[in-house]
Amino acid sequence: MPVLLAQTDTTVGFLSQEMQRLYEIKSRKTAKPFIKVYNDFKSLLSHEYRVPTKRKNLVRRSKKTTFIIKKRAFRVAKSSLDSQILRDYTWYFSTSANEEHKHFKRDFCSKKADIIIEDKYGLQENRASSLLKINNVKRRKIR
Repeated sequence: MPVLLAQTDTTVGFLSQEMQRLYEIKSRKTAKPFIKVYNDFKSLLSHEYRVPTKRKNLVRRSKKTTFIIKKRAFRVAKSSLDSQILRDYTWYFSTSANEEHKHFKRDFCSKKADIIIEDKYGLQENRASSLLKINNVKRRKIR
């Protein structure tokens, strides 16, 4: 699986199903996990996630929000880009397209990505997604 550079629903991101490649690109400690992005809610439920019944509507209807359940982060985000390669897979590991603790730089990202997917608007660094930790009893906003 190649590493993709694409505009996500929130900001510019590296996408791949190979977590190790993303760790190498970001020079990131392996103890810090990546967000798993699903194309739709049905794909999320068919994988290993169990969303609490009380929170299913929240997750299904949310936009630009990442959820944490039992130390695993995920987001449901349909791609606005009309790209066959993004439709071929139901999920990706995702991380912001930058060096650790730095801002987006096109030349750095272009060197690290195998495939660049962009539309007429180009690639723009925007705000990161909201981050909510949820369980059956409560939800807590982290970011």
